[in-house]
Amino acid sequence: MERGIRKRGIRSGTESSASASLVDDYLMLGLRFDRVEKGYVDSFTGDPRLRALVAAEPRPDPADLSRQAERLRAELPADLDDARAAFLGAHLRALACAGRRLAGEHVGFVDEVESYFDVRISKGEPDAYRQAHAKLDHALGGSGALSERMQAFRISEEIPPERLRDCIHAFSSALRDRVRTAFPLPSGETVEYQVVTDKPWSGFNYYLGGYRSTVAVNADLKQQMSNLPRLVAHESYPGHHTEHCRKEAGLVEGLGQAEQTIFLVNTPQCLMAEGLADLALYAAVGPNWGSWAAEVYADLGLRFDADRAERVAEATAALADVRQDAALMLHDEGRDVDEVIGFLKRWLLVNDERARQTLRFLCSPLWRAYTSTYVEGYRLLRGWLDARPVGVSLTERFSTLLDEPLIPSSLRAG
Repeated sequence: MERGIRKRGIRSGTESSASASLVDDYLMLGLRFDRVEKGYVDSFTGDPRLRALVAAEPRPDPADLSRQAERLRAELPADLDDARAAFLGAHLRALACAGRRLAGEHVGFVDEVESYFDVRISKGEPDAYRQAHAKLDHALGGSGALSERMQAFRISEEIPPERLRDCIHAFSSALRDRVRTAFPLPSGETVEYQVVTDKPWSGFNYYLGGYRSTVAVNADLKQQMSNLPRLVAHESYPGHHTEHCRKEAGLVEGLGQAEQTIFLVNTPQCLMAEGLADLALYAAVGPNWGSWAAEVYADLGLRFDADRAERVAEATAALADVRQDAALMLHDEGRDVDEVIGFLKRWLLVNDERARQTLRFLCSPLWRAYTSTYVEGYRLLRGWLDARPVGVSLTERFSTLLDEPLIPSSLRAG
């Protein structure tokens, strides 16, 4: 167990009535946001009585929801421990901002992202993108335009549609075996996979409670061999599904922290979860994941160029900020859509179809700020994992992320 950051909450049965009442109010507030913007509640596994009460209410006014959030934030009970108070305070701040925006109030995009995710964003450096392109040029080899070679590489890596389900289940099984040893899971946990279309994302975890998840994989994006191991790790083992299971077992059932029964879009919890999930393959397999993935593919009769895939992945990771830059261009600088599409195509080396798919996500009223959870989440959590104290293993440090109610400020504070 890592020392210095684990400060457990009030145990179930000893929580004050004021704390329990505030947590119920927080849960109902989150559920009301879903009445205004469908999808705001990513998952709710708490008391069904609260959901029924909110469903019976008139459709809420977003400005009133913002005021409720500010009131609850000012009334945090003194008997909450520091970690729970920080968690609830940061999430109520996010909901207060969301209510203002949904009510039509103008909020600057950078301020919006900071209120939602507890980070301050800025644009990336084109020189870093040029260096990434130089690494990709070397990794891909050959001649001709880099964008054309990158497109050819992506096509060569496309998983045949009829093999996609087999590949998903193979990686899920292989990762689950590793995770059960390194990051023990509750008995009876399960993940069901679905292949879907017409979605703005590549994969999505629907946590159902009771240690069960449904993971949807978007077939429209022509899943690639080098990306699929990361996607399954991200959504399932040891990513979203694993985090949900361990927090349900430890924080909710073990410690009675009912605020962990709701997962709300556009809150600090999302940045922590996406950063954790983007690091899931790194935590489970390590930096040399390619040879491991090649063995899984080989069992399916598929050839995978592990060395090349690792080198391309390392280079493209340095282009992550491009998507956040595009969001800033759209929502902070008011740039033209065609200009933003051209920016995405230039630096991400994608075709028009993929650029527009990215733009679809960036333009969604619900998801427009969400790209920052991946960019800033990975940067913050990777730095924190790699700065672990002497004697603390990567597994121990990653377990802290899986188990504790942390927010970005918690990590920045050490």
